[in-house]
Amino acid sequence: MRSGRHFLQIPGPTNTPERILRAMHRSVIDHRGPEFAELGQGLLKDLKRVFKTQNDVITYPASGTGAWEAALVNTLAPGDTVLMYETGQFATLWKNMATKLGFDPLFMQGDWRNGTNAEAIAAQLQADAQHQIKAVCVVHNDTSTGITSNIAAVRSAMDACQHPALLMVDTISSLGSIDFRTDEWGVDVVVAGSQKGLMLPPGLSFNAVSQKAWEACNTRGDRRSYWDWRDMKSPNEAGYFPYTPATTLLYGLREALDMLEEEGLDNVFARHARHAEATRVAVEAWGLEILASNPDERSNSLTAVVMPDNQGADALRKIILDEFDMSLGTGLNNVADRVFRIGHLGDFNDLMLMGTLAGVEMGLAKSGVTYQPGGVQMAMNHLVS
Repeated sequence: MRSGRHFLQIPGPTNTPERILRAMHRSVIDHRGPEFAELGQGLLKDLKRVFKTQNDVITYPASGTGAWEAALVNTLAPGDTVLMYETGQFATLWKNMATKLGFDPLFMQGDWRNGTNAEAIAAQLQADAQHQIKAVCVVHNDTSTGITSNIAAVRSAMDACQHPALLMVDTISSLGSIDFRTDEWGVDVVVAGSQKGLMLPPGLSFNAVSQKAWEACNTRGDRRSYWDWRDMKSPNEAGYFPYTPATTLLYGLREALDMLEEEGLDNVFARHARHAEATRVAVEAWGLEILASNPDERSNSLTAVVMPDNQGADALRKIILDEFDMSLGTGLNNVADRVFRIGHLGDFNDLMLMGTLAGVEMGLAKSGVTYQPGGVQMAMNHLVS
């Protein structure tokens, strides 16, 4: 038995606010009845504001991994070449999925410390005179590295090459936390999930689909059933889904969209930016290194912190969990045991951030990690100033 609440400061799933939990705590309704149609039509319309699109947003009962698969299988034919850029573990997993599904990923290697290189993508596209590359897939905010890539620059590079490939972007850890402009940036397929900036439990995933992507859907994709966008389109117009929906999660989504609207998306993004900057102030005061090398690419959803040489991140995380009941994100794949990740996204405020940073600093002290005290004070000075 532990008194108080557990601090879940991984980069997702995030804390689910009481308003959303209460909204979900009700019985399901007839998913073919008029009450559900009203719910569905409202959600599908209001989701467009969060994605900043006028196009269709398709919702699945699935994790974000399902939306990855839906993006690929609806627009590509077996053997199609897909240009993908390595920004961390989740870009790598998306590439692995493309391989398993029978596509041919051209995987541009990164160093896990920098975001997508738009110039390098442009060079690959310029060399593709026969337009064998059918899609460019990038992760907007890679949760494993805390790196946010410049999607507008990628679109500009593609336009400069006059290459017809689709642009697909994973926003699973940025939607609702970091400004993302689907239509303005010319993104053809957006991938998203419910459990991060949307403040819900895991279980819903989303695709925002451009007209160009719909055209590809009708001509190329041929290995799909559950993920078929076409099966969604007609029922969605009436507020329904072609199979049993995750009704209680949709209740929560209704509340989440209302909360984002009440706060205002620009205010939500500013709040995340402020908390991210305070976190970075603390990390730098501790004398530790942020994994993302380029300050302009440092994520406002999470901060990945590099451990001093020969000191393990997992041992530190264990001490913080055991002693202070707080979970931090683990290092994944190339950065396993080398970094810990502080999530500061979703339903979050100043006092929650200060509790989080205090837990980290106490853990640093208790574990014997080489650091400089005072990061919490510096972050607090930043917030109150």
